[in-house]
Amino acid sequence: MKKLIFGLIGFSLSLAIYAQNQQLPAVEITAVNYKYLSTVDTEDTDLTVQKLEEQVAMYDLKSSDLYNDVYDTYTVSFYIPNGAILAAYDKNGEILRTIERFKDVKLPKKVREALGTRYPNWNFEKDVYHVTYFSKGAKVKKQYKVKLTNNDQVIRVKLDETGDFL
Repeated sequence: MKKLIFGLIGFSLSLAIYAQNQQLPAVEITAVNYKYLSTVDTEDTDLTVQKLEEQVAMYDLKSSDLYNDVYDTYTVSFYIPNGAILAAYDKNGEILRTIERFKDVKLPKKVREALGTRYPNWNFEKDVYHVTYFSKGAKVKKQYKVKLTNNDQVIRVKLDETGDFL
């Protein structure tokens, strides 16, 4: 009985040692839509916006229920409680264009500074962040619409991501 137990222990240890010596091939994962992410992503963008944009970039169209070889473009909507992205993909899964809209996001530092300089005694009431992306030439348009209040006065202003008033 001792020989059987020691034999099983020795056999299992030899399998464990053999299994540790096996080399697995390296796997490289890249986003098909890296151009989209590099164009729309800025380090000062709200974290919830960044996460949804990453989901849009990593979406696997070919494994979804929507995919059919017949169509050339596909429109997919992504939602979170404070915003949405409507993305158009080609049949290879690459993003052609997006329309993004988010409410009450954290304003970038440049936008906050521009508002504070021009309207020093005003408070941020609401904001809406719009992004439009086109893959042709990797064009992106980012715009903030901000509602400011000062006692009974209310104004609405538009700025781009660099803090320039529109």
